[in-house]
Amino acid sequence: MSDQSTHDKFERVLSRRDIFVLAVGAMVGWGWIIQSGYWINEGGVDGSILAFVLGGLMVSVVGLIYGELASAMPYVGGEHIYSLRALGSFGSFVCTWALVLGYVGVVVFEVVAFPSALAYIVPGFNAIQLWTVAGEPVYATWVLVGGVGAIVMTFLNYRGVRPAAQFQTLLTVVIGLAGITLIIGAVTNGTSPSSPPLGGVGVAGVFTVAIMTPFMFVGFDVIPQAAGEADVSPRTLGILIPIAVGVAALFYIAVIWASGQSMAASQLVESSLPAAAAMESLFDSLLIGRIMALAGIAGILTSWNSFLLGASRAVYALAESGMLPESLSEIHPEHNTPKNALLLIGGLSVFSPLFGEQMLIWIVNASGLGLVLAWFLVVISFFVLRRREPNMNRPLKLPYGRAFGALALILTMFFVGLYLPGAPSALTWPFEWGIIVFWTLFGACMYVFSGDSASQTKSSAKEPNR
Repeated sequence: MSDQSTHDKFERVLSRRDIFVLAVGAMVGWGWIIQSGYWINEGGVDGSILAFVLGGLMVSVVGLIYGELASAMPYVGGEHIYSLRALGSFGSFVCTWALVLGYVGVVVFEVVAFPSALAYIVPGFNAIQLWTVAGEPVYATWVLVGGVGAIVMTFLNYRGVRPAAQFQTLLTVVIGLAGITLIIGAVTNGTSPSSPPLGGVGVAGVFTVAIMTPFMFVGFDVIPQAAGEADVSPRTLGILIPIAVGVAALFYIAVIWASGQSMAASQLVESSLPAAAAMESLFDSLLIGRIMALAGIAGILTSWNSFLLGASRAVYALAESGMLPESLSEIHPEHNTPKNALLLIGGLSVFSPLFGEQMLIWIVNASGLGLVLAWFLVVISFFVLRRREPNMNRPLKLPYGRAFGALALILTMFFVGLYLPGAPSALTWPFEWGIIVFWTLFGACMYVFSGDSASQTKSSAKEPNR
């Protein structure tokens, strides 16, 4: 199978605006509404901003690397295509499977966050407690609403990428207006509550926030995942990636600063929706706080939408290359979408509300490791292809490519280290490392099974010629 053959199976229907909005909407989804109080409580306003500057720097540099690779290989699958060409089958599988963990993590995060947002808006929403997970109650209403939401979002993507992109544009505008309103409120009514430097916890607090930033910035790489469906030039495709990252970074930093002007960190962290509480405080209006919560729901839906698209395309690319069961590479004859890959991701997400709200933190941290590992392997692929294929057509070729690559390598290695045992922000056992272990074993079984099936298929195909 060639890269081009994979790409030709999809229609080029996404405009430059569609691509940009898919990426920005994915990055500035729901996290800033629900996590801003946690960030400020852990690292203070200044420490949280520093963490996002650090995370934004890493993602911006990696985004430039992606820009060159996406312009050279504008095919569905993104990272899978780059790493397959540079690192071979096994290296590509590790890279793409780690990326899928990050994408599925976002989808699961949004399924759980959706009823969380409704609970803030709808009085008495938390009804019929079923059980507790890590001390957090799980309600039947959460399970029902999250499950139905997962089915609806999967159906929307199943029907085609163009309707999903139009849906994304509308909701991203809503998110942008809500963020701007919060910032205006902070400028006009902010009180700058005093807080110790770095939240009083020093560098450890900064790193605690920093390991969450990859999960918050993930979304720019939806652009290369959908590259084969983009009706833009390869160079434009590459340029859109770092621009989208820059916009998202500025948005996060502005929201952290604005939220910090509303009330003390100890008050923000107690709210289920800190950004909505900040808006309510700044404008002294319960109604405006509820409107911010509605914007949060828009953010949930944009990320949910983008990562269903991205995860399904990554799974499709793995299956098309024979690394996952062949059925996952089937394209819907009418809607032109990877139907079985979408149904797999959507089906997994339906069950996530069963684990309750505490699952949000576990998913953010475990998925973050998968994302940074995937980005690290993309940077390695960049170096390999620069050396092995210096004459490859690169419509967006980075000047000082080795320097950019070296910086990206250092930053991604540093972030991988933040998750490992011994680091002040290391993943916890058993929940976060349990997710990593489960995903690794699940992927290994799928890879071995698919390899055996592919070998049997080849043998059967040769049999009549003997």
